[in-house]
Amino acid sequence: QVQLVESGGGLVQAGGSLRLSCAASGTILMLNHMGWYRQAPGNQRELVARITNGGVTNHADSVKGRFTISRDPAKNTVYLQMNSLKSEDTAVYYCNVFGGVPVRNYWGQGTQVTVSS
Repeated sequence: QVQLVESGGGLVQAGGSLRLSCAASGTILMLNHMGWYRQAPGNQRELVARITNGGVTNHADSVKGRFTISRDPAKNTVYLQMNSLKSEDTAVYYCNVFGGVPVRNYWGQGTQVTVSS
């Protein structure tokens, strides 16, 4: 099993910044991609950004140029730097990894990000 611990959420004014972190532990051998999803009230969970083992990144169009995903393989940690935050970024953000033992998707508990306008 893989355990994910997220941190860094909170309340911020529009235009501000936050940095989310997600540390993986447990049977983390051969983690594949790591990423962040978000879910706002009444909406489906959506991909925000993802990064592969090789460092290839993919960001949702809505966050391109504002959010940056990165990864520290030595610490089994993935980060999401969020700049120029907007009220529509308000959501619960979930860390996601694919891999581990057993090989499957793993989810963090979620961290609330609230952007006040």
